[in-house]
Order: sequence, then structure tokens, then C-alpha cells
Amino acid sequence: MAFRALSRAKGVVFSPSTLRILTSLSNQSMLSSSELSDQSRAPHQQEPVFCPHGRFYHDGRPRGPLWRGKKMIGKEAIFVILGLKRFKDDEEKLDKFIKCHVLRLLKMDIIAVLNELERQEEISLALKIFKVIQKEDWYKPDVFLYKDLIIALARCRKMEETMKIWESMRKENLFPDSQTYAEVIRGFLRYGSPADAMNIYEDMKQSPDPPEELPFRILLKGLLPHPLLRNRVKQDFEEMFPERHVYDPPEEIFGMR
Repeated sequence: MAFRALSRAKGVVFSPSTLRILTSLSNQSMLSSSELSDQSRAPHQQEPVFCPHGRFYHDGRPRGPLWRGKKMIGKEAIFVILGLKRFKDDEEKLDKFIKCHVLRLLKMDIIAVLNELERQEEISLALKIFKVIQKEDWYKPDVFLYKDLIIALARCRKMEETMKIWESMRKENLFPDSQTYAEVIRGFLRYGSPADAMNIYEDMKQSPDPPEELPFRILLKGLLPHPLLRNRVKQDFEEMFPERHVYDPPEEIFGMR
């Protein structure tokens, strides 16, 4: 711009060297302006900044995949979860809400509602939704639906409800996996009922799947105050896992003499 203004001025004469300098400055300014316009038109094509230490750093602008994120729970499922929690203390309104809103959910939405209620430890609501699912036309006995509900109940120490769901699962000829056995055994030990924990242990030995080490470890630790039951489990453990070692603490710690 300055070069054009000077060139239009009357009575101004430049030397050849001065003209070359002004011309080069004008070309550089034009190139820099064109580069800025290209960057403003295509901001997504800018390359990340390179650090001398060998790391690339993002320029701070959002990238596409970050905005998409993971698949979230649907809006209808969220509405149902909030409604169930709102009316959970009013049985009449809760049943009416289930008939009006839960029964019209799609299969994936109602399963998402069940999973979210289990995650939030809304156990009574999860039991209601599970019973609704069992009455659906598309329902088929699924060990994973039972597993998640049983584990959620056991972690909340709802052992009576746990055993009801457990019996329902066994009536459908479904066997839980090792994690389910471990959580139920742990739940009964926390509940202060080692006899029930041993009943689950006996059921585990009849499972068609080979037993794993974790339930045995939980029993061996939880039955320390009950040496007779522990020795029985220890003997079975050594027969099934001969290469594994069982740690026996000093008897004086637990008063077992």
C-alpha cells in the first residue's frame, strides 16, 4: 500500500536500488496476507505445533472425534430413570408411571434403564424393571442380566433379594460365572452368614464350568474365624490347584488354639 501511494505521488523519483527494496517488501506483504486468508478459510488443515523435545501439541481447537464421544443413554431412558426415582416412595404413582412410560420403551432402552439403576444402586427400582423385562415378548433367559442384578444386590448386602433372583436363575437352568459366585460368597460373609456362603460354594462345585481361584481365596479369607469350614475349603483348593499356595496366618491372631 505504501509503495502504491508513493508511486502515484507527483514529482517523486526513486533510484533503482530503492525501487527493488520497495518491490520486495510489497511482495512479502502480499504473501503474508494470502497465507492468513488461507488459514482462516481452512482452520482444520493447520498442523499441530512441534516442540523441540520431540512431542506434538494440539493447537487448542476441538477435533471432530472428541465431540462425538461415546454413545450415551437415550433421552427417553433418562426421562424414565428420573421418573422412577421421583416416584419410588409412592407405589401407586410408580406403578402408573411404569405402565405409561416403561412398557413402551424399546428393548435396548429398557435394558439401559436397568443397567443404570444397578449402577446407581437403586436396587428396588432395578428389581421392578427386571420383572418388567421378564414379561416382555422378546425376553429370553440371559445369564448376564441375572449376573449384573445379582452382583448389584450382593454388593448392597440385599442377600434375601439376591437369593430370590438366584433361585429364579437356577430354575431357568442358568449357571453363574466365577465372578458372580465370588460376589455372592463375599456378600454372605459380610452379612455374617458363613453357612449360606458354604451353600453357594457347594453350588459352585456342581457348576459345569471349571471353578476358578478367586471364590476360593475369598472363602479362605472370610472363614478364618471358622477353622473347620476353612480346612474343608482349603483341602478342596489344594486338590484343584496343587501348584497354588495357601497362606495360613498365626492362630494366635484369631484366638484359634
